[in-house]
Amino acid sequence: MSLETITRRLRDAEAKAGRPAESVTLIAVSKVQPADRVDAVLQQGQRIFGENRVQEAQTRWPSFLPRFEGISLHLIGPLQTNKARAAMEMFDAIHSVDRPKLVESIARLSDEMGRCPELFVQVNTGAEPQKAGILPEDVDALIVQCRDLSLPVVGLMCIPPAEEDPAPHFEALAGMAERNGLTGLSMGMSGDFETAVAHGATHVRVGSAIFGDRVYQG
Repeated sequence: MSLETITRRLRDAEAKAGRPAESVTLIAVSKVQPADRVDAVLQQGQRIFGENRVQEAQTRWPSFLPRFEGISLHLIGPLQTNKARAAMEMFDAIHSVDRPKLVESIARLSDEMGRCPELFVQVNTGAEPQKAGILPEDVDALIVQCRDLSLPVVGLMCIPPAEEDPAPHFEALAGMAERNGLTGLSMGMSGDFETAVAHGATHVRVGSAIFGDRVYQG
Protein backbone atom coordinates (compact mmCIF):
# COMPACT_ATOMS: atom_id res chain seq x y z
CA MET A 1 0.00 0.00 0.00
CA SER A 2 1.14 3.62 0.22
CA LEU A 3 0.66 6.88 2.08
CA GLU A 4 -1.50 8.15 -0.77
CA THR A 5 -3.78 5.10 -0.62
CA ILE A 6 -4.14 5.25 3.16
CA THR A 7 -4.84 8.99 3.06
CA ARG A 8 -7.54 8.46 0.44
CA ARG A 9 -9.12 5.68 2.50
CA LEU A 10 -9.03 7.90 5.57
CA ARG A 11 -10.75 10.76 3.73
CA ASP A 12 -13.38 8.30 2.44
CA ALA A 13 -13.96 6.98 5.97
CA GLU A 14 -14.43 10.53 7.26
CA ALA A 15 -16.98 11.26 4.55
CA LYS A 16 -18.85 8.01 5.16
CA ALA A 17 -19.06 8.81 8.87
CA GLY A 18 -20.33 12.32 8.12
CA ARG A 19 -17.22 13.93 9.55
CA PRO A 20 -15.32 16.91 8.14
CA ALA A 21 -12.45 16.19 5.78
CA GLU A 22 -9.06 16.07 7.53
CA SER A 23 -10.69 15.95 10.97
CA VAL A 24 -8.80 12.73 11.80
CA THR A 25 -5.04 12.87 12.34
CA LEU A 26 -3.01 10.19 10.59
CA ILE A 27 -0.04 9.02 12.66
CA ALA A 28 2.44 7.10 10.51
CA VAL A 29 3.93 4.46 12.82
CA SER A 30 7.59 4.26 11.90
CA LYS A 31 8.77 1.84 14.58
CA VAL A 32 11.30 -0.75 13.36
CA GLN A 33 11.24 0.74 9.87
CA PRO A 34 14.44 1.34 7.87
CA ALA A 35 15.51 4.95 7.51
CA ASP A 36 15.01 4.95 3.74
CA ARG A 37 11.32 4.07 4.12
CA VAL A 38 10.82 6.82 6.68
CA ASP A 39 12.64 9.25 4.41
CA ALA A 40 10.38 8.33 1.50
CA VAL A 41 7.23 8.97 3.53
CA LEU A 42 8.63 12.29 4.72
CA GLN A 43 9.34 13.21 1.10
CA GLN A 44 5.65 12.55 0.36
CA GLY A 45 4.66 15.18 2.91
CA GLN A 46 3.78 13.16 6.03
CA ARG A 47 4.84 14.98 9.19
CA ILE A 48 3.19 13.14 12.10
CA PHE A 49 4.92 9.94 13.19
CA GLY A 50 4.49 7.41 15.97
CA GLU A 51 7.24 5.51 17.75
CA ASN A 52 7.00 2.67 20.26
CA ARG A 53 10.31 3.08 22.04
CA VAL A 54 12.09 6.18 23.29
CA GLN A 55 15.54 4.80 22.51
CA GLU A 56 14.66 3.95 18.93
CA ALA A 57 13.26 7.42 18.41
CA GLN A 58 16.42 8.95 19.82
CA THR A 59 18.53 7.14 17.24
CA ARG A 60 16.18 7.76 14.29
CA TRP A 61 14.93 11.33 14.43
CA PRO A 62 17.93 13.60 15.05
CA SER A 63 18.98 13.10 11.43
CA PHE A 64 15.52 13.92 10.06
CA LEU A 65 14.46 16.85 12.25
CA PRO A 66 16.91 19.38 10.73
CA ARG A 67 15.91 18.36 7.18
CA PHE A 68 12.12 18.50 7.40
CA GLU A 69 10.05 21.25 8.99
CA GLY A 70 6.97 20.58 11.06
CA ILE A 71 7.66 17.02 12.24
CA SER A 72 5.50 15.99 15.19
CA LEU A 73 6.46 12.87 17.14
CA HIS A 74 4.01 10.77 19.15
CA LEU A 75 5.01 8.06 21.63
CA ILE A 76 2.50 5.23 21.25
CA GLY A 77 4.33 2.44 23.09
CA PRO A 78 4.60 1.71 26.82
CA LEU A 79 6.60 4.27 28.76
CA GLN A 80 8.90 3.27 31.60
CA THR A 81 9.10 5.81 34.39
CA ASN A 82 12.88 6.09 34.01
CA LYS A 83 12.42 7.09 30.35
CA ALA A 84 9.83 9.78 31.10
CA ARG A 85 12.25 12.72 30.92
CA ALA A 86 13.66 11.63 27.57
CA ALA A 87 10.15 11.06 26.24
CA MET A 88 9.01 14.51 27.34
CA GLU A 89 12.02 16.09 25.69
CA MET A 90 11.47 14.35 22.36
CA PHE A 91 7.74 13.81 21.87
CA ASP A 92 4.88 16.21 21.22
CA ALA A 93 2.31 13.71 22.51
CA ILE A 94 2.38 10.61 24.70
CA HIS A 95 -0.42 8.12 24.07
CA SER A 96 0.49 5.58 26.76
CA VAL A 97 -0.14 7.15 30.17
CA ASP A 98 -1.49 4.22 32.15
CA ARG A 99 -0.65 4.31 35.87
CA PRO A 100 -0.51 6.72 38.82
CA LYS A 101 3.26 6.46 39.31
CA LEU A 102 3.89 7.52 35.71
CA VAL A 103 1.48 10.44 36.10
CA GLU A 104 3.39 11.57 39.19
CA SER A 105 6.70 11.42 37.31
CA ILE A 106 5.33 13.35 34.35
CA ALA A 107 3.90 16.01 36.66
CA ARG A 108 7.20 16.45 38.49
CA LEU A 109 9.14 16.68 35.24
CA SER A 110 6.58 19.05 33.77
CA ASP A 111 7.16 21.42 36.68
CA GLU A 112 10.93 21.17 36.21
CA MET A 113 10.90 21.58 32.44
CA GLY A 114 8.11 24.12 32.16
CA ARG A 115 6.41 22.13 29.42
CA CYS A 116 4.52 18.90 28.87
CA PRO A 117 3.47 16.96 25.78
CA GLU A 118 -0.22 16.31 25.18
CA LEU A 119 -1.25 13.19 27.08
CA PHE A 120 -3.57 10.33 26.21
CA VAL A 121 -4.54 7.78 28.85
CA GLN A 122 -4.15 4.26 27.50
CA VAL A 123 -7.04 1.98 28.44
CA ASN A 124 -6.75 -1.81 28.37
CA THR A 125 -10.31 -2.27 27.09
CA GLY A 126 -9.91 -6.03 26.78
CA ALA A 127 -8.39 -6.42 30.27
CA GLU A 128 -5.54 -8.42 28.70
CA PRO A 129 -2.93 -9.25 31.36
CA GLN A 130 -0.03 -9.05 28.89
CA LYS A 131 -1.00 -5.63 27.56
CA ALA A 132 -0.28 -2.15 28.89
CA GLY A 133 -3.08 0.22 29.77
CA ILE A 134 -5.22 1.01 32.78
CA LEU A 135 -8.35 -1.06 33.33
CA PRO A 136 -11.64 0.58 32.32
CA GLU A 137 -12.91 0.73 35.91
CA ASP A 138 -9.84 2.75 36.95
CA VAL A 139 -9.70 5.23 34.09
CA ASP A 140 -11.83 7.97 35.68
CA ALA A 141 -9.58 8.15 38.74
CA LEU A 142 -6.44 8.41 36.62
CA ILE A 143 -7.95 11.27 34.60
CA VAL A 144 -8.83 13.06 37.84
CA GLN A 145 -5.22 12.62 39.01
CA CYS A 146 -3.91 14.12 35.75
CA ARG A 147 -6.24 17.09 36.07
CA ASP A 148 -5.45 17.63 39.75
CA LEU A 149 -1.79 17.90 38.74
CA SER A 150 -2.64 20.31 35.88
CA LEU A 151 -1.44 17.90 33.20
CA PRO A 152 -2.70 18.33 29.62
CA VAL A 153 -4.69 15.11 29.28
CA VAL A 154 -6.53 15.43 25.96
CA GLY A 155 -7.91 11.98 25.27
CA LEU A 156 -7.85 8.21 25.55
CA MET A 157 -6.07 5.48 23.61
CA CYS A 158 -6.72 1.76 23.19
CA ILE A 159 -5.48 -1.31 21.31
CA PRO A 160 -8.33 -3.84 21.13
CA PRO A 161 -7.60 -7.58 21.45
CA ALA A 162 -6.32 -8.83 18.12
CA GLU A 163 -8.82 -11.69 17.87
CA GLU A 164 -11.92 -9.63 18.73
CA ASP A 165 -14.19 -7.29 16.80
CA PRO A 166 -12.67 -3.86 17.54
CA ALA A 167 -15.95 -1.95 17.23
CA PRO A 168 -17.24 -2.60 20.78
CA HIS A 169 -13.86 -1.55 22.18
CA PHE A 170 -13.88 1.67 20.16
CA GLU A 171 -17.43 2.37 21.28
CA ALA A 172 -16.52 1.74 24.91
CA LEU A 173 -13.50 4.06 24.70
CA ALA A 174 -15.62 6.80 23.14
CA GLY A 175 -18.07 6.46 26.02
CA MET A 176 -15.31 6.78 28.60
CA ALA A 177 -13.96 9.88 26.87
CA GLU A 178 -17.37 11.53 26.65
CA ARG A 179 -18.08 10.77 30.32
CA ASN A 180 -14.86 12.54 31.27
CA GLY A 181 -15.21 15.48 28.90
CA LEU A 182 -12.31 14.41 26.67
CA THR A 183 -12.37 14.89 22.91
CA GLY A 184 -9.28 12.93 21.83
CA LEU A 185 -9.63 9.31 20.76
CA SER A 186 -6.43 7.57 19.64
CA MET A 187 -7.71 4.30 18.20
CA GLY A 188 -7.49 2.32 15.00
CA MET A 189 -4.51 0.77 13.23
CA SER A 190 -3.73 -0.60 9.76
CA GLY A 191 -6.46 -3.26 9.84
CA ASP A 192 -9.28 -1.36 11.51
CA PHE A 193 -8.77 2.39 11.23
CA GLU A 194 -11.89 2.90 9.12
CA THR A 195 -13.99 1.26 11.84
CA ALA A 196 -12.30 3.52 14.37
CA VAL A 197 -13.18 6.62 12.34
CA ALA A 198 -16.81 5.50 12.28
CA HIS A 199 -16.71 5.39 16.10
CA GLY A 200 -15.17 8.82 16.56
CA ALA A 201 -11.39 8.38 16.34
CA THR A 202 -9.48 11.64 16.23
CA HIS A 203 -6.08 9.94 15.75
CA VAL A 204 -5.39 6.70 13.87
CA ARG A 205 -2.05 4.89 14.04
CA VAL A 206 -1.08 3.23 10.77
CA GLY A 207 2.27 1.55 10.21
CA SER A 208 2.70 -1.46 7.94
CA ALA A 209 -0.04 -0.35 5.53
CA ILE A 210 2.06 2.74 4.79
CA PHE A 211 5.63 1.49 5.12
CA GLY A 212 5.33 -2.21 4.34
CA ASP A 213 6.07 -5.12 6.64
CA ARG A 214 8.38 -4.29 9.50
CA VAL A 215 11.98 -5.44 9.37
CA TYR A 216 12.97 -6.86 12.74
CA GLN A 217 16.61 -7.41 13.44
CA GLY A 218 17.49 -10.87 14.73
